[in-house]
Amino acid sequence: MIDGIIGRKKGMTQLFNEDRTVVQVTAIEAGPCFITQVKRVEKEGYNAVQLGFGDTKRMNQPEKGHLKKTGNLKYLREFNSDEADALEVGQKVDVSIFKPGDIVDVVGISKGKGFAGGVKRHHFGGGPKTHGQSDRHRAPGSVGATTSPGRVWKGLRMAGHMGNARATVRGLKVVEANAEKNLLLVRGAVPGAKDGILLVKKSQIAPPAAVSSSKKSKEASA
Repeated sequence: MIDGIIGRKKGMTQLFNEDRTVVQVTAIEAGPCFITQVKRVEKEGYNAVQLGFGDTKRMNQPEKGHLKKTGNLKYLREFNSDEADALEVGQKVDVSIFKPGDIVDVVGISKGKGFAGGVKRHHFGGGPKTHGQSDRHRAPGSVGATTSPGRVWKGLRMAGHMGNARATVRGLKVVEANAEKNLLLVRGAVPGAKDGILLVKKSQIAPPAAVSSSKKSKEASA
């Protein structure tokens, strides 16, 4: 009924399959979350739910009034829901909404790298190390033009602030969903540092088996 959950990145580990192959997974403390608001078409114009996650001690009066039925929750995020009429404020949401094999998208804040140069930030090749270029190995080189256009184009790749931005990794496979431990294991890496807040959403990307079967059906029809 709800297409996602709020979680916290706990780190990476590895699992061994039955055929002794190794799978790198990210452990996410997903939930428990609580529904803090239900939005419906009749009032807000669309169906969605607002989930709350994590405890906090500092809340102002408007926040206390908004969360009087759920308690002090630190992080509030909104998710789509096709069955908003069947949901109620205060209802608990955990990792049981996922099952092994599901494909999810994970949204987080990437690690901040501070001020980075063009080589690190945009993978520039750098200048030559010969022909007198003794101190230009990691320099950006020319950034402008002459009379036309006579300025630096907006959006030109240059040195600047790197990381600490919203990032999404799509098409990750759920390896395990443990509702007792509120633990979700997804294959691969996700954005952010340890203990960073994540949004885990059900992906619109078809799983590999479905993609391959659709290809086979097309080839058979051809």
